[in-house]
Amino acid sequence: MSGAGKTTALQVLEDLGWEAIDNFPLRLLASLVDAEAERQAPIAIGFDSRTRGFAPADIIEQCEGLADQSDVELTHLFIDCSDGELERRYNETRRPHPMARERPVAGGIKAERELLEPLRNWAEILIDTSELATNQLQQVMRERFGKSRDREMTVTISSFGFARGLPPLADLLFDMRFLDNPHWVPELRELTGLDAAVAHHIERDPGFAPAFSQISRTLLELLPRYGAQDRGYLNIAFGCTGGRHRSVYSAERAAQVLREAGFSPTVVHRNLGNRPADPLERS
Repeated sequence: MSGAGKTTALQVLEDLGWEAIDNFPLRLLASLVDAEAERQAPIAIGFDSRTRGFAPADIIEQCEGLADQSDVELTHLFIDCSDGELERRYNETRRPHPMARERPVAGGIKAERELLEPLRNWAEILIDTSELATNQLQQVMRERFGKSRDREMTVTISSFGFARGLPPLADLLFDMRFLDNPHWVPELRELTGLDAAVAHHIERDPGFAPAFSQISRTLLELLPRYGAQDRGYLNIAFGCTGGRHRSVYSAERAAQVLREAGFSPTVVHRNLGNRPADPLERS
């Protein structure tokens, strides 16, 4: 989608050593791939509704034809964004939407979404930038395309609060709101899942041990299978209501389990810095 972050994505790929080409004439796509066949660097070709000769059906047909060649490997990435966020971005920058013409920005976004729907459904990878800042999109691109397939899968474990929105990129998500909420214990409210007192409170919950044991077995079963499918990345998210207690502790424990199994996960606590707020803590 125009305004979703294609330019940023191409810039990151260029920094990673790809040859990035934007809005390349589609009728020349096969010739470009054939001409670059001997090059070692991969090619990133970006296109949107402004590209000359743009027609989703033709793009899909050309790419599927290229994919049949034994010396060509294709990955299809669609960068999406919610209509409301796209409209906000265009209104903020005062840039004209390429398909708005004489109509409001919302009309151009709607028309473009309908046009691109076949490409969105066809793409192997979808990145939704509705809640991603530019630097976050850059990080996502580096995680997904920065390592070659003969390297270890990048595993990220994150904690978050449901009251503050779902994470946009979770592959596996575990809801820990069935556990007793430390927020309602006055002496634990200002603490987090990194503190021993909160950890002890969560571990005393009779539902924690059996559930976490099952989660651990699931992760240890699935991660090798994801790796066998040439996944370069995997995002695992643990959620609770506010994102400060149960999810944080669970994410840290899961990271410990995976490290003991030989993985090297990165841990990110999205809402750890948020202040506790009673109106958000319903469960």
